[in-house]
Amino acid sequence: MVTEAEAEAEKEKPELGIGNEIKNKKEVRKRGNRIVFNPKILAGKPIIKGTRISVEFILELLSSGMSDQEIIKEYPHLRKEDILASIKYAAKSIKQEDLIFPVEPKKARVSV
Repeated sequence: MVTEAEAEAEKEKPELGIGNEIKNKKEVRKRGNRIVFNPKILAGKPIIKGTRISVEFILELLSSGMSDQEIIKEYPHLRKEDILASIKYAAKSIKQEDLIFPVEPKKARVSV
């Protein structure tokens, strides 16, 4: 039997939410984060909460020309909010990227 203290501690366990911030489970539910990470599902890729569908897969469907209505028709357990959350997650990920530009080596000057 689980004690009240153990139940409360379980509620406070961290869960990863959108943008890689660690959120406690109460906060994730309250804010409605749809994107989560679970190392046991798809090697920890960002997925739609409660599914095994990755953000990457949603973006691939959209980039192939599928509309959000077509995706929902094909995957009826998804909601429009899931698709929008996937796009938001991708935008935040790109915004936080560090860009590295190759630098051409300087040519040596030869004095004559």
